[in-house]
Amino acid sequence: MILKNKAYLFLTEFFAGMSVMAVELGASRLLAPYFSSSQIVWTIIIGTIMIAMALGNIYGGRAADRNPDPDRLYRRIVVAAVWIAAIPVVGKYIILGISALLIFSVSSNFLVWAAFAACMVIFVFPLFLLGTVTPSLVKYTVESLDDSGKTVGMLNASNTVGSIIGTFVPTFVTIPAFGTSVTFLIFAGILLLLSIVYFASRKKKSRLAAAGAVLFVLCCAGGFSGSFAFWDKGLAYEGESVYNYLQVKEDESAVSLSTNVLFGVQSMLRKDEALTGMCYDYMLAAPVMAGVNEKDSLDILVLGMGAGTFAIQCSRYFENATVEGVEIDEKITEIARTYFKLPEQVKVTTYDGRAYLHAIDKKYDMILVDAYQDITIPFQMSSVEFFTLVKSHLREGGVMTVNLNMRGEEEGNINQYLADTIGSVFSQIYQVDVPNCTNRILYVFDSGDTLERFEAGTQRETDVVLGGLLRKIRNNMKLYEPGNYIMTDDKAPVELLGMRVIDGLIREEVEYYRDAYEEGGVKRLLETVGG
Repeated sequence: MILKNKAYLFLTEFFAGMSVMAVELGASRLLAPYFSSSQIVWTIIIGTIMIAMALGNIYGGRAADRNPDPDRLYRRIVVAAVWIAAIPVVGKYIILGISALLIFSVSSNFLVWAAFAACMVIFVFPLFLLGTVTPSLVKYTVESLDDSGKTVGMLNASNTVGSIIGTFVPTFVTIPAFGTSVTFLIFAGILLLLSIVYFASRKKKSRLAAAGAVLFVLCCAGGFSGSFAFWDKGLAYEGESVYNYLQVKEDESAVSLSTNVLFGVQSMLRKDEALTGMCYDYMLAAPVMAGVNEKDSLDILVLGMGAGTFAIQCSRYFENATVEGVEIDEKITEIARTYFKLPEQVKVTTYDGRAYLHAIDKKYDMILVDAYQDITIPFQMSSVEFFTLVKSHLREGGVMTVNLNMRGEEEGNINQYLADTIGSVFSQIYQVDVPNCTNRILYVFDSGDTLERFEAGTQRETDVVLGGLLRKIRNNMKLYEPGNYIMTDDKAPVELLGMRVIDGLIREEVEYYRDAYEEGGVKRLLETVGG
């Protein structure tokens, strides 16, 4: 009998631990396109999984005491395997269904409640079942009190080693190479195979295992290549990297990159080489402020290069500007070269923006900080220490430009924190809101003649389109008076602040549809959505 060899029990423990971690990492990637990959979402995932495992431990121990039949454990593993395999097939629909229900009933902290509810529905049950593995195996492996400590220690070690491997393999191998859906299927298949081998070794026919195998095959067929943005057809590219979910859309007029389905566009290329009409255009004022019209050459550094929209526009309008970028996601740089025509001569370093500044001594005429995305604002790039580091890499008369992609009007909002923090380092901050979107651009400098350079450069600009844009920016720029909302490396609550803004945006977006629902119920809502 296979259970006489305790190695198989330790193997079961090993793969159970591995699968739990793989599902946890897969959960973060499944939720990220809809709720972001912020620390808030990670907290919800970890907390939910710990709840499931704790309940599974309690139930598994009691069930093993009542009926120490290992068949029951391996049946639970079959059910867990099938459930995990079904996640790529139905998970995205569950997420949107839960979001649709909550959006009309939750007025604050929508992302928290929606992400928590999705985690509870999708992940608690299979991980609860996997949580029963350890206490059940203790029951089957401990033969006497004399060696109970050693045996339990070996089981925990097997689980821990499996968890370690289950942490690295999805992150560095299966998700980047095959995607989140296939990752779920791989580990579901391992669990299912464990159970099938167990029942086969005991020469027992298990209808549940057979049914599980059939359902697993169906899940493979239905979830092998599922799209996160299943409502979008004809995407030019959809894939995943170590850091991001990535989506490229292309139509007859433009190409755009999104790294989060529900929260806008991160890069854009107009095929007619016109201005984008978005925040990237407003960044073009900064080279003029930095003296691109007076200098033989202007060195620009972009922290958060994305697909290179700003770099491409600079090359069109400023022949003497040299742009280099830092982008932590190498896959995005590959996409920039393939889909966005980012020239090979534009140097892009795959690195964290702040770490890059620590590693170099070069100074620049302009530094663009464009690393903020929905509520996944990197705290290490929002503190006094970071902006002090940026300042140390600016030449005399240099300009820092910051793209704030969310607006907040209430006291103590995320933009106020960021602007006040910047104001504690630089002497002058001017801001301008980009029309028809939520972006706000900050122009930051210490030099007293920066505005004069901007005025002169605007007057001398011969390109009608760019000149008109520069005059529009100058007319709408407002001096910002810094306050005392300061963020440091030790304390930078960027994600909670960002979540408040997202909640406000969601409330504004759904108010129209909520009114329609209250006016005429589901029928009126459907008419509104359809019309």
